[in-house]
Amino acid sequence: MAVSNAVGGSGGRGTNAAPWRNWAGNVAARPARSVTPASTEELAAAVRAAAADGLTVKAAGTGHSFTPAAATGGLLIRPERLTGVRAVDRAAGTVTVAAGTPLKHLNHTLAAHGLSLTNMGDIMEQTVSGATATGTHGTGRDSASIAAQITALELVTADGSVLTCSAGENPEVFAAARLGLGALGVVSELTFAVEPEFLLTAREEPMAFDEVTDRFDELVAENEHFEFYWFPHTGSCNTKRNNRSQGPAAPPGRVSGWVEDELLSNGVFQLACTVGRAVPAAIPGIAKVSSRALSARTYTDIPYKVFTSPRRVRFVEMEYALPRAAAVAALGELKALVERSDFKVSFPVEVRTAPADDLPLSTASGRDTAYLAVHMYRGTPYEAYFAAVERIMTAHDGRPHWGKLHTRDAAYLADAYPRFGEFTAVRDQLDPDRRFANAYLRRVLGD
Repeated sequence: MAVSNAVGGSGGRGTNAAPWRNWAGNVAARPARSVTPASTEELAAAVRAAAADGLTVKAAGTGHSFTPAAATGGLLIRPERLTGVRAVDRAAGTVTVAAGTPLKHLNHTLAAHGLSLTNMGDIMEQTVSGATATGTHGTGRDSASIAAQITALELVTADGSVLTCSAGENPEVFAAARLGLGALGVVSELTFAVEPEFLLTAREEPMAFDEVTDRFDELVAENEHFEFYWFPHTGSCNTKRNNRSQGPAAPPGRVSGWVEDELLSNGVFQLACTVGRAVPAAIPGIAKVSSRALSARTYTDIPYKVFTSPRRVRFVEMEYALPRAAAVAALGELKALVERSDFKVSFPVEVRTAPADDLPLSTASGRDTAYLAVHMYRGTPYEAYFAAVERIMTAHDGRPHWGKLHTRDAAYLADAYPRFGEFTAVRDQLDPDRRFANAYLRRVLGD
């Protein structure tokens, strides 16, 4: 495999490393040192210095992964200064951003230029590199994950070299590094395909579980972006259909939007989860009330204001990607599990879809996909529930989300991903000494 465009770099800003903790609080690490580089050159110099000192290297985003993907006892790269939009090319339909740029900043900048990503996840707090490295996705009939929208990237490799990668330059590295788990190097810059800003009309509507599952294929086929939430201990769901609109824009009213997105989805839900953690027996009753609290609404706005919403209630999560044809059966088994067990589940189960893509380690690699995500409120015992759900998901050839809790290892994942060996071959060439390894990567990729 040929690689090109290696460049050097100069210093970085190092600090005495403080303990690092992720957003959910379930992962902590104590790096030997940390740096906050402001440029690709400073990042490359930091990697070379770590190699000289025999330290492993990991880059952290905002810590929204629930796995220890970014944990290290070596050098921790912090993203705070490696930020900013570096180029907007309207003719090419691309935007180039530094790796530590928050998705929120990217979305605001694109909107200021009358541009948008085609699809995105449901929050925008993550950095662009953290979101893509772990396979963050939204829901879409035809449009795929954020990583699938990358057209070029810049990667600092184990010896401090910097590779520019695209379909035409270092294509084998590009194919793997768009969703690279931090295993191939540290991404310093990303270029995304964008398009002229458009409007989406969101239609949110309660629907019975049996109706949603009976109509699942129809709802996916008829809508550009369809998702739903099932409330455990009930037969109720809330559905959301997002489709492109000619307008005019009709965003939620300030008061009604605050009631739905802040008061109910965050404030009241936080209180309900706190009560449920203290008194688990109350959870089924709370779920029945919660599932009736949401009402139908329709609004039209620019994409990021429709795709994303605030998520302030902290939780832990497991999500599996299944062949789309298996989604309804697996969800039915999950519902039966909750009904026959003593599990008390305060969080709704989220169901989304994605088309097949060509990224070797994408959870949608090579197959049309449905995602089933389960959550538990932070501080609530979750292990037994997640283990039982995971048995259902793996029985349906499930692939775990790389940034969410699971127990799968390299032996399982090598069978689950037809191009797994292609990825590990790139890793062996770029990082034979495992400069970017940690315990999580050793488990999921092998050593």
